Amino acid sequence: MKFCPKCEVKLKKGESGLECSKCGYIDGEKVQKKKKIVAEEEPDFSLLAFEGNEGEESHPTVKIDCEKCGHDEAVGWMFQTRSADEPTTRFYRCQKCKYTWRDYT
Repeated sequence: MKFCPKCEVKLKKGESGLECSKCGYIDGEKVQKKKKIVAEEEPDFSLLAFEGNEGEESHPTVKIDCEKCGHDEAVGWMFQTRSADEPTTRFYRCQKCKYTWRDYT
């Protein structure tokens, strides 16, 4: 008794030999394995708070120096990017140059 290596269903006799009734696998036929490569990129969590200038007026303005241009005013918000037992990540967007950065502390 043989079973399909793909879906583990019992193989039945068919025209071409032992065949799988579920996926069409034929025993003795050369199987080519395909690898699927998935590129993992870090998600951009800043887009989850607001996109472009949309909603900026509802977030608080804080006095913090921009990492890029040095301007001292930015919009701030918090978002839970890691597991629940980790602290929230703070995001800031400069009011002058619109540069967005995060603070993990």
